[in-house]
Amino acid sequence: MKSNIVDIDVEVSHRTEKAVLVHTGIKEDAVWLPLSQIEIEPSWVAGIETISLPENLAAEKGLI
Repeated sequence: MKSNIVDIDVEVSHRTEKAVLVHTGIKEDAVWLPLSQIEIEPSWVAGIETISLPENLAAEKGLI
């Protein structure tokens, strides 16, 4: 069975109660992701977090 969940390392620029603004290295390319559709965990690298999200959402937001 194929999973449609992907893990991506990001930097979180801003957080609200319902969403996070993230980028993968270029702040100008930051996108908002709804917390209801992702899981977010700290990584081993300071300032970087790992998000797990549906592959179609990641593609829609230009993260993959």
